[in-house]
Amino acid sequence: MRSLTGRTALVTGGAGPLGQAFAGALAEAGARVVLAGRDKEALTEAAARVGADRTAICDVADPSAVGSLAVELADEDVSLLVNNAGVAGPVLPLTEIAPDAWDEVFAVNVRGVYLMCRAFLPPMIAAGRGDIVNIASVSGKRPLLNRTPYTASKMALLGLTRTLAGEVGPQGVAVNSLSPGPVRGPRMSRNFRLTAELTGCSEEEAERDFASRAALGRLVEETEVADALVAMLAMPGLCGADIDLSAGMIAPA
Repeated sequence: MRSLTGRTALVTGGAGPLGQAFAGALAEAGARVVLAGRDKEALTEAAARVGADRTAICDVADPSAVGSLAVELADEDVSLLVNNAGVAGPVLPLTEIAPDAWDEVFAVNVRGVYLMCRAFLPPMIAAGRGDIVNIASVSGKRPLLNRTPYTASKMALLGLTRTLAGEVGPQGVAVNSLSPGPVRGPRMSRNFRLTAELTGCSEEEAERDFASRAALGRLVEETEVADALVAMLAMPGLCGADIDLSAGMIAPA
């Protein structure tokens, strides 16, 4: 089991609920934590809440912003990169999704991961060590109706992870993905609300229907996902893997 003590972790989407859960778990495990995101005030509040050491403003979909972030953090030995930034996108049938809405999902969920890896991999390769964990989703492996841009982006992320692992694994950098299922929190609440508006059911019914697809019949908690991340980073032989943390999510018929 590898220790995280003394290592520096960069978490994107750091002001969000899951980003904060990741940051708190990494800090508790002994890592120095840098939170990155687009909202300075939210990042500052999040850092104080979870014990992060530093914050940085960055839009991961913007190449210049990511480049500036790499320069800003040049004094940090970032050997852990958690690509958590992501957007849920529209909840609509594909034929009703505007091209701009589709592109926004891929800009953050896929392009953003590519840009972050491109910027922060060189120092890891030079040092001969590093870990990248891309936060994917069980929805990238199982159908999620009316969410085509999101599911397609997460499937693309799984392909990126496996291929990149083969490219940089021989140079000492492990690349893996973590695929949560339905995680209790604001994003899922938003999705249940939109699903209710689209189908005419209640939000409670939308949540029950979604959770019923999991073998355990429940949503996953943010703390469970954060604990899984730390466990992955403690496993020295894990590379090119995807960990499914979905309470046993089952594809609908």
